[in-house]
Amino acid sequence: MPDDLQHEIAAAWRAESARLVGALTRMTRDVDLAEDLAQDALVAALEQWATTGVPANPGAWLMTTAKRRGIDHFRRAETYRHKLAELGRADGGEEARVPDLDAQVDHIEDDVLRLVFLSCHPSLTPDSRAALTLRLVGGLTTAEIARGFLTSESTMGQRLSRAKRTLAQAGASFDLPTGSERTQRLDDVMAVVYLVFNEGYTATAGEDWMRPDLVDEATRLARMLADLAPEEPEVLGLQALLELQGSRTAARLDTDGTPVLLEAQDRTRWDRLRIRRGLAALRRAERIAAQGTPVGTYFLQASIAAQHAVAPRAEDTDWRRIAALYDVLAGAAPGPVVEANRAVAHGRAFGPDAGLAVLDAVEAAPGPPVPGPLLPSVRGDLLERAGRHAEASEAFDDAASRTHNKRERAVLRRRADDNRARGSAGPTS
Repeated sequence: MPDDLQHEIAAAWRAESARLVGALTRMTRDVDLAEDLAQDALVAALEQWATTGVPANPGAWLMTTAKRRGIDHFRRAETYRHKLAELGRADGGEEARVPDLDAQVDHIEDDVLRLVFLSCHPSLTPDSRAALTLRLVGGLTTAEIARGFLTSESTMGQRLSRAKRTLAQAGASFDLPTGSERTQRLDDVMAVVYLVFNEGYTATAGEDWMRPDLVDEATRLARMLADLAPEEPEVLGLQALLELQGSRTAARLDTDGTPVLLEAQDRTRWDRLRIRRGLAALRRAERIAAQGTPVGTYFLQASIAAQHAVAPRAEDTDWRRIAALYDVLAGAAPGPVVEANRAVAHGRAFGPDAGLAVLDAVEAAPGPPVPGPLLPSVRGDLLERAGRHAEASEAFDDAASRTHNKRERAVLRRRADDNRARGSAGPTS
């Protein structure tokens, strides 16, 4: 199969898989079977599309194929008559309508949101909720999810299987929760949507720096949550955060696919529509908060992202305001990731020594070492800005050894080499 056709099929699957699994779960009331039917449809697509090419409406093709496989499954299981009504009647009922996705947009969108709430069912552990959402909604492979959770593929496969069995044993409903149940589960859903966004914005592993399809899917889900809970400032804050950060997607890679850091990005390539949407959602959240409704971490992070979005140039960024917001965020949600970003903000606002002081406090805190490349990469950046190039090169080497992402590793090694060269050249006047 030619490479361009492989990429086209992969893109079609990424775009349609969550809607497909969601619709099939609604029809079968069995998330495990729904995923199996969706995978069967993908196998059939790989066989046929290799010859015919990707159809004009791949979602409809996949849905029709999956439903036919589902009907065959229930017929073999001798439950055909009972289940045919749920899959759609052949006499012009749902069976005839579902492939026409253009006429089913609202229904299909609801299916994906239902799938997110189902993946975040309270019978599951937080890790299982996140993993299942990444699998069913994000479309990540078991291996990709395993790398993100720093575990083996077989362990993650068992975790996903247990999660689906738990949902079946709990009799989890595919209907959207209402009332207090919806409120209780909303925090979990927002956390998982944010996790999906982050996996797309900076992939934990693999060849690519980003997965824009996951960025778009998480942002779309955040918009749906905002429509579902329009008076919740944290939901609006989540939408604002994802819109504002996602607006930078096109500028985060150069023509060779190399990552471009925030301050070097061409801001004319930022998506102005997403910025307008994000700022509008943040303003709505601010109005609600002004009436006494408490805000949280998504609102604060969106407020930080807004400072970048409104700065025409990197040098116009109000870093003192960002540092102050990170101070508040650190009090609301303490942790090494927030502290690392707070170190960056203080380094920009008050000088690299101020940032290094924040970072030193994080690394001196009791507890196990913080995994991943974030802390040493921030240290390298601050040391570079302080002119301590030999130390910066060591920090970037350390960061490069900790990442599983090929593109990120290349950037970190390049910065290590640059600082090594500058360090060996001696001080400059």
